[in-house]
Amino acid sequence: MAKLQGFEFWRKTLKEARYVVAPMVDQSELAWRLLSRRHGAQLCYTPMLHAQVFVRDANYRRENLYSEVCEEDRPLITQFCANDPEVFLQAALLAQDYCDAIDLNLGCPQMIAKRGHYGVFLQDEWDLLEKMVSLANEKLKVPITCKIRVFKEVEKTVRYAQMLEKAGCQLLTVHGRTKDQKGAMTGIASWEHIKAVRQAVNIPVFANGNIQHLSDVERCIQETGVQGVMSAEGNLHNPALFEGRSPAVWEMAEEYLEVVKRYPPCTLSYVRAHLFKLWHHTLQIHQDLREELAKVKTLEGLADVSKQLRLRCQVQTGNILSNTLPFPHWICQPYVRPVPKETVTNGNIHASVLKKTVCQKRALEDCDGSADTLSKNKQKKRSRNPKKNFCPEQKPKYIKCEQCGNPKGNKCVFSLCRGCCKKKAYKEVADCPSNHLCVHKPHTHWRVEAVHAVVSTYCVHSC
Repeated sequence: MAKLQGFEFWRKTLKEARYVVAPMVDQSELAWRLLSRRHGAQLCYTPMLHAQVFVRDANYRRENLYSEVCEEDRPLITQFCANDPEVFLQAALLAQDYCDAIDLNLGCPQMIAKRGHYGVFLQDEWDLLEKMVSLANEKLKVPITCKIRVFKEVEKTVRYAQMLEKAGCQLLTVHGRTKDQKGAMTGIASWEHIKAVRQAVNIPVFANGNIQHLSDVERCIQETGVQGVMSAEGNLHNPALFEGRSPAVWEMAEEYLEVVKRYPPCTLSYVRAHLFKLWHHTLQIHQDLREELAKVKTLEGLADVSKQLRLRCQVQTGNILSNTLPFPHWICQPYVRPVPKETVTNGNIHASVLKKTVCQKRALEDCDGSADTLSKNKQKKRSRNPKKNFCPEQKPKYIKCEQCGNPKGNKCVFSLCRGCCKKKAYKEVADCPSNHLCVHKPHTHWRVEAVHAVVSTYCVHSC
């Protein structure tokens, strides 16, 4: 059977899906996907999987995909992060029998993606991406899709999308935010970019960004012309988003826990994270149960805390957070990140000062390292070693290696670190006693002389 492509793939395999649950690391697992499908989701993605680990680790494959095979969980797209065409292809070949398409993650903006060199940090390497997508499109029996973030320039974003389409991408999801729009600087997604991409390509396009209610979904489709809309955070806070409902939190929490019990195994940390999202607004009030939810070690314990939250909500009257929330806190509703405080001088906002203020996670620690200013991690280190000093100015200064910049050995004859010293010693056939490197040939004579000395001593005693 010939592989379906583009709109034919969207119509026949994906059944013209309009309501899509995003790939979310440790969050879009089988139980959550099934819950979302019960409440209007028509297409789901697996969590982002690491292609290299998927290829080499059979347990990782089983735990993250093979053990989650379920007839109710289709259509399904498996997403990978990768930066090597061959590794990506190998992972996709291992996964293609368990899903309806393979997606390449080109949108993750987190620091771990930067360190691993994948996600949105590949968006400037068009030759590499073209090779990855074209190879997968050629060798796989299921379609290849991509999820991207936009560039600041609409024209560049359009060229980027057209390049991926030409390489063989059969469906494109466009997150209307740039690489830098994350965390406190998330901001508003640009539907203008998404609309421009939709008009420029001849494959189905999904939009991602600014989706908090079903009305947002319909408005996004009308304004951009996309085939479907993907939700991530909106879905996590309200799994019934695609039904247009805002049910009581305990209704969703109890149904999710029931699905978890019915479709094991499910990692406890995933369940805990979902309950924290669902009960987010209520836990701002009941801090004691927030701590309890973080501590319990069993599924039954998590269910018990959720039950206690339900009982407390049911005896309350009125909306305690009416000044900040559109609904009572026990109703499923989106979480809106607070707007960063603006620094104003003479009526003008200084963007550089604002960005610095927003990006700073906590105040710089004082040189005396008082407990009030230290991070929790450093407080633990201080408890183990009361004399520990965290002031950068008072830390001992090390002389740098002349080649790599690492601290050099104190007595190294070459003034290098051990690694560079070893290379130099072998290259120049020289010794460095301080680093215990003896590669100079004359040292063989030392051994001969030592043997002669032992023999002479033995002979003297024998005589």
